[in-house]
Amino acid sequence: MTESLKIALVLTASTGGIGRHVASLTPRFAAAGHRVRVYAPETTARAHGFAGADVRPPAELRRLSGADVLHAHGYKAGGLAVPVRLLRRTPLVVSWHNAVLGLDRQAAAARLLQRFVARGADLTLGASSDLVQQARWCGARNARLGPVAAPALAAPTGDRDAVRAALGFGPDRLLVLTVSRLAPQKNLGMLLDVAAEVRADVRLGFVVVGDGPERNALQDRIDAERLPVALVGSRNDVPDLLAAADVALLTSTWEARALVAQEALLAGVPLIATKVGGVPELVGDGAVLVRSGDAPAAARALRHLAELPFLRAELAARGRAEAAAWPDEDAVAADVLAAYHSVLR
Repeated sequence: MTESLKIALVLTASTGGIGRHVASLTPRFAAAGHRVRVYAPETTARAHGFAGADVRPPAELRRLSGADVLHAHGYKAGGLAVPVRLLRRTPLVVSWHNAVLGLDRQAAAARLLQRFVARGADLTLGASSDLVQQARWCGARNARLGPVAAPALAAPTGDRDAVRAALGFGPDRLLVLTVSRLAPQKNLGMLLDVAAEVRADVRLGFVVVGDGPERNALQDRIDAERLPVALVGSRNDVPDLLAAADVALLTSTWEARALVAQEALLAGVPLIATKVGGVPELVGDGAVLVRSGDAPAAARALRHLAELPFLRAELAARGRAEAAAWPDEDAVAADVLAAYHSVLR
């Protein structure tokens, strides 16, 4: 039996993918006999629970003692963990989940923090290959890929036709689904550009699930241009919406392992996505990839999928084949434990 470890995990505010990833790890670590403590803000702890772990506020991290390994998720969490690593000499693993975008002062400060964290960690795990390369540029002494698994996709519970009808879609209209925070990185202006390109085609309609700071601006443009796009806000029935969708659309300027892309391929929904970050290595040939901002190319792909049902079926099958090769949550947890043992050696 592998020796039991005392593991300390550190997060900053996360109600999304990073928190879900850690919430996937904690019960698996506990089931393997390891003692797990999570340092996270109350909002993060409330959103994810972290089963199997003792949850503490980040302020208590400075009193850390007795841990065998410290694992920070995100470079901001790494900024909290590096001083503790230096003081307590606890081996530190840092997972990079997001890139720093933009050229303003805030982005410049974030890049300085990345350098500090990269040089202070014993091992850096990047959720995508471009993050691994970025960590190396920042001075990481040891960096490698550390995939993040999508949680198992729940089975739909609603009737497909009823879900579509509630959204205003009959049997002859294609539902193009986007699940996204309404924020700049998601580049939803490109989605509206695509909708404008195909608005004359009455077969196509767009549904955007999610909320965020750009909602009002997006709705104003939808209304002004009479675009066939519905912003439906946050929903807790994404499996039903995926089952109701004909095509999924991802327009982000950057993603590592986009959860919505993983869910679309797992659900067998044909995906059109921007060729950014870790998306190409994630989806392989299981999706149609276009350059970021290239709305005409995305619109052409959408028209082809609308006109040729066999293409949608083929793309869905290729997507499922790609998804079958992804590591599941158990495999990812085992990979992270192997990373811990590597720094302990």
